[in-house]
Amino acid sequence: MPLSLKNFHHSYRFEIIDEWVNRLKENAGPLYAARPREELLGTISEAFEANYRFLVEGRMGPINRFIDKICRMRLEAGFHLSDVQTAFEIYREIVIPILAKYCAKEDFVRSVEDINRCLAYTIRSFSDHFQGMHEREILEHNRELEGQVRTRTKALQESELRYKILVEEINDGYFVIQDQLIVFANRAFCEMHGYLPEEVLGKKFYTFLAPASRENVIDIYRKSVLNQPSPAIFEYMRLTRNGSVFPTEIRANVVAYDGQLSNIGICRDITERVKMEKKVRESERMAYIGQITTSLSHEIRNPLSAVKMNLQILEKNPEIEGNDKRRVSISIRETTRLERILTQLLDFAKPLQLVFAPMDLNMTLAACCEALEVKFKEKELTVTETLDSAVPIFSADAGKLEQAFYNLFFNAIDASARGGHITVQSRFRDHQKRPYVEVVVKDDGHGIEPSLMNEIFKPFFSTRTKGTGLGLSNVKRIVHAHSGWIKVENRRYKGATFRINLSIGGDHGQNTDHR
Repeated sequence: MPLSLKNFHHSYRFEIIDEWVNRLKENAGPLYAARPREELLGTISEAFEANYRFLVEGRMGPINRFIDKICRMRLEAGFHLSDVQTAFEIYREIVIPILAKYCAKEDFVRSVEDINRCLAYTIRSFSDHFQGMHEREILEHNRELEGQVRTRTKALQESELRYKILVEEINDGYFVIQDQLIVFANRAFCEMHGYLPEEVLGKKFYTFLAPASRENVIDIYRKSVLNQPSPAIFEYMRLTRNGSVFPTEIRANVVAYDGQLSNIGICRDITERVKMEKKVRESERMAYIGQITTSLSHEIRNPLSAVKMNLQILEKNPEIEGNDKRRVSISIRETTRLERILTQLLDFAKPLQLVFAPMDLNMTLAACCEALEVKFKEKELTVTETLDSAVPIFSADAGKLEQAFYNLFFNAIDASARGGHITVQSRFRDHQKRPYVEVVVKDDGHGIEPSLMNEIFKPFFSTRTKGTGLGLSNVKRIVHAHSGWIKVENRRYKGATFRINLSIGGDHGQNTDHR
């Protein structure tokens, strides 16, 4: 009995579909290999049914509907035209060998012609439909892209405008570095360093670093360029055009800028923050020292008073003579010195209470020098007083300033060699309608080590074996309480100069609590 295409498809339906799916998974490319087998089984079953209707019944509707469906599926999944054409061709590769095996020659030739006609129609229709859908999709996609481009261009222009306003108007410095050169800097960056914008661009970034910070910042920059771990936020000292240096904080990152890997950063002046942190630390330290000092002073003072009283009684005993009497006198003197030290400690620990009243500065300085005349003569020191008659009467706590002047004079006496010279000066200044008075104390001693310039005003710091380290600290404390400042510098040849500046233009008529 001749094997018709109808009987053939009924007899070999499952065998053909199964083999068709297998070859799609194995030989039709990676996209087909990645599809779920259940999906392929469904589409191949539909393709087989559509081919059957075309070949046996001459109906093109099923094949056309399948072509429309498979076009949409494969376009959405990103298949190429040739991939699906290959999938259709697999039907022919499977069916013809089976027909050749079981059909008579005449039936085989006729069946092959029908199959070729079916596939020619299917592949041509699919190709045209696929290409048309693809072109429509491209056109639609292009229209969407054009709309997106217009929208994004507008948004980008608005964003660039906002960004430009933001970058130029912020108070922090913003900059971009490429190959060590500054290629962009906003207004704030230029002003922070004292340059015009055209003077900044093209300069090496380390031009704006203080020498003390240069090595560390350059090392951070090199690590960031090499993609090595480096801090994103760090502090350094920036260098301005006039040579001044200021503490600064940088937040930096590595990004692409104008198509090139660049370092961008925001630098912020932290001078006030550093000052505040220093004040907070100093206040905490002083409070702690004050607590310890008060506790120790009270614990020591009572037994020390008892020791001194008993020593004074022994000193009056007529049976104690010669070296023993001298030893008792020395003990009383040293006990008295310890009491003075304890008093200084307690004064230091207590808040500084100022009582303002009219004060004659020149008279106070002259009185201090007169009171220390014996001390000056002990070391054969010459004292020169140059007091400016233009210094006016002003409001201050004369007692506290007198204490500060005594400390400066004692310091000068200790620093001077026998037969040395001390100079005491007062001056009236009026700088930009901000009047102040200046007190200068000079000695011709050994001067101060440069490394100790920032240490000598700290509490309990002393270079003398018998010093408490509170003299200059109290001087600074009292001067600051009067809204003034104190500065020390070495003289050109030998000795040191202490300068006190006291503002006399403000309202100093109230009591003030200072620590």
